[in-house]
Amino acid sequence: MIRRVLLGVFAAGFAIGIAQSLGVEAQETEGAGDGPRYVNGTDLVRPDDYREWTFLSSSLDMTYDAPGARSGPSRFQNVYVNRSSYRAFLDSGRWPDETIFVLEIRESSREGAINDAGQFQAGLVALEAEVKDDRFADGWAFYDFGVAGSLRDVSEPLSGARVAGCIECHTEHTAAERTFVQFYPTLLEAARRHGTLKPGF
Repeated sequence: MIRRVLLGVFAAGFAIGIAQSLGVEAQETEGAGDGPRYVNGTDLVRPDDYREWTFLSSSLDMTYDAPGARSGPSRFQNVYVNRSSYRAFLDSGRWPDETIFVLEIRESSREGAINDAGQFQAGLVALEAEVKDDRFADGWAFYDFGVAGSLRDVSEPLSGARVAGCIECHTEHTAAERTFVQFYPTLLEAARRHGTLKPGF
């Protein structure tokens, strides 16, 4: 009887120890952060695991090109955000510092579609990013990792005329802070709930 009691106590203690160990490991993983990683302070390291982040939305031909400036097949734009920032926005309607968005641009294809009008996503075209970081004068930075086949591992923040266009568009046409929340259904509802939408949205 005593032996069975001792074995039970030992097993319970072992189980508690394992649970505590797993809890610590989970806390360390969560606390490690999933925000942007930099080289030389502000040069952004391309996050290769972005497709494991929270997928916000996909659009078709929602590009920065002027009307009629580009011909050829349509392109899909997929937007991902780091998971901790997504949860923070749901809770507050605001993006925390070290939020990082990745914009993935892909070709469209009809070949093999199950109907005449169908289109689906095909090869990667280009990869860009937007980061909220209060160290930048504007509070946000924009990055371009280049085109498929020659993606850069690290990108400097855009500057000059290139970033001016980004800032103008992300100031005039975005629903919450510098982000297109109006196109992300779950986040649009969160912004409405928290009262953080810009006037007009």
